[in-house]
Formats: sequence, C-alpha cells, structure tokens
Amino acid sequence: MKTSSFRIVPISTDVADAARRQAEAGATDHVFVRADSPRGYPCRHCLRWAHPGESMVLFPFAAIAPGRPYSESGPIFVHAQPCERYATTHQFPPEFREGRVLRAYNSQHDMIAAEVANGEEPEAVIERFLQKPETAFVHVRSASHGCYTMEVERI
Repeated sequence: MKTSSFRIVPISTDVADAARRQAEAGATDHVFVRADSPRGYPCRHCLRWAHPGESMVLFPFAAIAPGRPYSESGPIFVHAQPCERYATTHQFPPEFREGRVLRAYNSQHDMIAAEVANGEEPEAVIERFLQKPETAFVHVRSASHGCYTMEVERI
C-alpha cells in the first residue's frame, strides 16, 4: 500500500469541547440542533456524519484566522456529546470522499489552487497540490455549502 505524503487534521478536541461548553452556557452563536437526515450534519471532530436523532452543536468556525484575505467564518457541527477525534490521519475519511472541494494555501494563507474532486480520488488532488512547493496546507470543504470540513497537512 502506498504511503501518503499527508495527514488529515480534524478540529481539535479543545475547539469541540469549547463549542459544547458555549452551547451549554446559552451562547447565541452556539446552538444545539438535532440531525434529521443521514448526510446533513458532519462532525468536524470525529469526521463522521451524525445519525438522525443525534444532537449536534452548530457554531461559527474560522479555519483561517481573521485578518487575512482568505479568512472566513462559517457554520460547522460537532457532536453534542464528546466523540473520539478522527485518528486514522494517514487516510482520507471514507465518509467524505464525495461532494468535497479542496483548496490549497501557501504559508501566507493565500489560496493558490482549488478543485472539486469530481470522480477523482481526493487523495490524487491532495497529492497534486502538495507537489507544488508553495503549498503549505489544504482545506477540504463542502462543494454544495462551502463549509469547512478538515485540514490536510504535508508530512
């Protein structure tokens, strides 16, 4: 089996736990929602789709910190109950192989390439982006809604 040149980086447990605490405290921008479809509520911590009926926290997240041209805050979900952080970081999460756009960024956080993995394996797009020496990291986002899913970094 070919070894990948990247690792998957889900949001940190600290970020997920903070979102849960803020929702519990009643923060207006951190709300509890109940999943009502099998593919509408992706947890950015365990990188799984929530099952219908599961409670999720919906909150704003900036994958690139404010103050940079490509910074944007958007809504993401985490399970309301603690979940195990995605640990198979050498493999692209199987639940997110379709409907994702990949964006490559340089070390100044400027977007330098973007591509929807239409029919192509997302690993092939990531590897192609990482062949460019100026690529510092890659973001994976929803192709339909544009929401952040995960980061990919070179190893």
